[in-house]
Amino acid sequence: MDFGAVLQTNPPASRTVALAKLAEQHGFSHVWTFDSHLLWQEPYVIYSQILAETRRVTVGPMVTNPATRDWTVTASTFATLNEMYGNRTICGIGRGDSAVRVTNGAPTTLATLRESIHVIRELANSRAVDYNGAQLRFPWSVGSSLEVWVAAYGPLALKLAGEVGDGFILQLADLDIASWMIQHVRDAAANAGRDPLSISFCVAAPMYIGDDWEHMREQCRWFGGMVGNHVADIVGKYGASSEVPKALTDYIGGREGYDYNEHGRAGNTHTAFVPDEIVDRFCVLGTAEQHIEKLEALRAIGVDQFAGYLQHDNKEETLRVYGETVIPALRDAIVAKT
Repeated sequence: MDFGAVLQTNPPASRTVALAKLAEQHGFSHVWTFDSHLLWQEPYVIYSQILAETRRVTVGPMVTNPATRDWTVTASTFATLNEMYGNRTICGIGRGDSAVRVTNGAPTTLATLRESIHVIRELANSRAVDYNGAQLRFPWSVGSSLEVWVAAYGPLALKLAGEVGDGFILQLADLDIASWMIQHVRDAAANAGRDPLSISFCVAAPMYIGDDWEHMREQCRWFGGMVGNHVADIVGKYGASSEVPKALTDYIGGREGYDYNEHGRAGNTHTAFVPDEIVDRFCVLGTAEQHIEKLEALRAIGVDQFAGYLQHDNKEETLRVYGETVIPALRDAIVAKT
């Protein structure tokens, strides 16, 4: 299993870079960031500095969207970073949440998301693509490589992820929900003539090492509110009786609006509706042993990467324990002599 660290690009940018370097030192293979240009600093500028000061980690947004950034500009940014630092970028993409809603916009259609994935991937992989009635290609890009991983919750979005995604990002760590969604993505891939095992499966959720459960829950309750934004869209589209597991849809019954000024922040005052049970199920909390147990269970259902959010007050210690205990326990055992 691979491991990623998910950061917000809060100022100072040097702090984000320092956490990314620390993640690499502790064995994380990926560094992801939020992508909301009004709420936080511009991530792509910071990626350049992270890549300059690290050797191995792959960086990218979790997640960008097709609405707030021109697709050709997004592709050009990735291709440029790849030329500068080697192929160490990745693109997580979805229909849009905080980045579009803060500007009074709305998530894009799935058709737009599908088209944007094709344009971004072709251009950022040094290939030509038809776009707006013309065939385009970066004449300066040779050998660039970019995977595009799709973030999804609803049935049609899961279908799209299976049909066109290089990977699937599920932003919660509930075992039952993850199993259901991974199977839907695999089925969609198979129905599209793709090898279901060729898709990388990433579960992203807050990770907090500790033993004070009340404190950990309060530090991570924001995540249930963030997920609730997407769940509300699903319920609005399909109704509360859709095929989506009730473990995902039922808990938002007490949701009353959402303030994006507190998006992704510990202590978010608009997440009181999120019960402790949901925090425990959606996040990875507790001692190192409890993290290992849950991650082993996630790996058993097909999760290839766990990406841990670090929006809490225990960032460095959580990274340290993962590096010294959790990540080694999830690696394939190799012995010097047999």
